[in-house]
Amino acid sequence: MNTSDLISLIHPALAVVIVFPLIGMVVNFAWQTRQRRLQTAVGGKSKIPPIVGREHVNLGNWLTGSVVGVALIGLAYAIVEHILSKNVWGTNPSQVIFIALMFAVTIASLVFLYRARERHWRAIFATLTGTGLVVLGCQDGVFRRTNEWYWSHYYIGIAAALLMVFSLAIVEDIYKDRSNRWRYVHIILNCLALLLFIGQGMTGTRDLLEIPLSWQKPYIYQCDFANKTCPQPPPQQQG
Repeated sequence: MNTSDLISLIHPALAVVIVFPLIGMVVNFAWQTRQRRLQTAVGGKSKIPPIVGREHVNLGNWLTGSVVGVALIGLAYAIVEHILSKNVWGTNPSQVIFIALMFAVTIASLVFLYRARERHWRAIFATLTGTGLVVLGCQDGVFRRTNEWYWSHYYIGIAAALLMVFSLAIVEDIYKDRSNRWRYVHIILNCLALLLFIGQGMTGTRDLLEIPLSWQKPYIYQCDFANKTCPQPPPQQQG
């Protein structure tokens, strides 16, 4: 493996080391929070400490930042590799500047989303963060597998990241809404996000098997992926 191959492992490594352990902890605290709420709602006492709710929120905030960050790292690797291999800076420097600005705006919007308290600001920064992810994902170099969008690591990952951003944006509303409407929305959407994360684990493993090392690409990309055949090497001459 050369340097570019090692850099390509940053995205999956961070997902395994940071994101998926956080998912397990968030789900655990979410379950405990739900059980404590049900137990106290009927007037009984719960052995589950009240701090689980706050820990669930804190870890959920960390999870959102981790998911968006890992997604941006994956997009950055694919986009930068395309820019360097195709000499985009030499042929279209304005596109490179636009991409750099989009990364900066997306990261800044996420930071401001964490700090925003008023509903309209949360909506604005959540929209900007989500738009940045989508726009960056549409750039050349990003492998989207559009013909199999329902089983695409890219589409599933972007959907999960957008759900995380939305969940972060409605945290304040969950605590202010006495009707629990936002709480139910949060539960439903995050159950869907959990399924998407499971899909990410499966599609990510598949893509790691399919993506060749840099020195293998010239030969591998000669293969016919539709018919699952590769060119045969010329027969060796007998000495």
